[in-house]
Amino acid sequence: MPEQIYLAVDLGASSGRVLAGLFDGRRLRLEEVHRFENGAVDLNGSLQWNVLGLWQHIQTGLRAARSKYGDRIRSVGVDTWGVDFALLGRDDVLLGNPVSYRDRRTDGMMDRAIKQLGREEIFAHTGLQFMPINTLYQLMGLKAQNSPWLEAAKTFLMMPDFFHWLLTGVKANEVTNATTTQFFNPVRRTWATELLAKLDLPTNLFAPLVEPGAKLGTLQKSVCAETGLPAIDVVLPGTHDTASAVMAVPAKSVPGARPDWCYISSGTWSLIGVETPAPVMSDLCRQLTFTNEGGVGNTIRVLKNITGLWIVQECRRIWSQAGVQYSGGEYSWEALNRMSAAARPLVSFIDPDDTAFQAPASMPEAIKEYCKRTGQTVPQNEGEIVRTAIDSLALKYHYTLGKLEQLVGGRLETIHIVGGGVQNRQLCQAAADACGRRVVAGPVEATAVGNVMMQAIACGAAADIAQARDVIRESFSVEEYLPRDSSQWDDAYGRFLKLLPA
Repeated sequence: MPEQIYLAVDLGASSGRVLAGLFDGRRLRLEEVHRFENGAVDLNGSLQWNVLGLWQHIQTGLRAARSKYGDRIRSVGVDTWGVDFALLGRDDVLLGNPVSYRDRRTDGMMDRAIKQLGREEIFAHTGLQFMPINTLYQLMGLKAQNSPWLEAAKTFLMMPDFFHWLLTGVKANEVTNATTTQFFNPVRRTWATELLAKLDLPTNLFAPLVEPGAKLGTLQKSVCAETGLPAIDVVLPGTHDTASAVMAVPAKSVPGARPDWCYISSGTWSLIGVETPAPVMSDLCRQLTFTNEGGVGNTIRVLKNITGLWIVQECRRIWSQAGVQYSGGEYSWEALNRMSAAARPLVSFIDPDDTAFQAPASMPEAIKEYCKRTGQTVPQNEGEIVRTAIDSLALKYHYTLGKLEQLVGGRLETIHIVGGGVQNRQLCQAAADACGRRVVAGPVEATAVGNVMMQAIACGAAADIAQARDVIRESFSVEEYLPRDSSQWDDAYGRFLKLLPA
């Protein structure tokens, strides 16, 4: 097959990329076209996303792709993080910058909803784990603040929906991202409007629900004029970045069949779960605080969100801002990894999901204070702090894997780690050691790979998800990690458990 090109716009909470997937029918390769920084901006105490800047970068990337690849480009699709959203008012005016899930407007909202309706009822409607960042509590925060946005809103679009609307002029809510809101019913695959009504939240803002793999439309004329691209197709991938990342897991299994593997989508967050044919709505799922999110191919991702490399990213940011340097150079990831590897392992631990690490003024100081407060050895330098974070994250993987196996009723033999965290070899080996499981790490750019291959399926270049995963296995190298030093990690796990809430 002549090589065809699909463009993936992959927006993360700390950076964004426009990548080209070049596919000849057998193998896929990725080329980065444009990379840019992202991050919430503090605007008078409100953490907001600079969506106009992001839109400019997206158009810059599309323009660069047109210049490089010409008429071989078949389609484009956007994926982003979950839970955050934009509101459009009359005449489709953007009512304000979307607000970050780390903003404090959700403080107390989850507890208020639980007090009013109870955990059981909310979970019965949504099957979603309870996290203060969920969209449900963001809407409640707007209502509690008497925000004029909520009163003026006419259309609700999740972050990728917003950019797909800018590309096509078509308003739609893609399912995988909609499932992160905690007002989507995964059994009926519709909005949980009854739940919204009970919380006195609007139910008339939503666009039609559309499954991943759908052709939403073509680039509208203004975008074609700005980028030089013809009216190519805009295809919905799994627009939640984890849905696209799981699409790219290079495993041999039929989508939806009970696998003997689980995945960890590793980046700012670590999402640990399995792919199932139907949601798991049991009391056990609720009690273990797992969640049911939409996947590609009408699957469900039964998973748990835990804080990931956000902790190390924030430490690096704080040290860089302070002008701290390592051996005369900046704090590169390589330098941090070297310092961490030189530090003594399994000395002190944190619970990565403790609220102390959600958005502290200084992450290094938050880690030190936590260790002091819990009666542990306080890490003194950068290497010891990063080592504490990495060891703790691996032990949280162990804890979560045990709960996941309890939920699915069997042992999961292999852990597939995909995403940017694959590049942290120390974390991958620690995950194998802590969990006592074989770890297969890769591909690194799993989200973009899953995005591209969903487009290839929609355009008829790949038959289905199973074949797409065959292509991924043939196209990208993976690294295998086997467990070692199990007794040392078993002892550490016992100490780690004492830090977790009952």
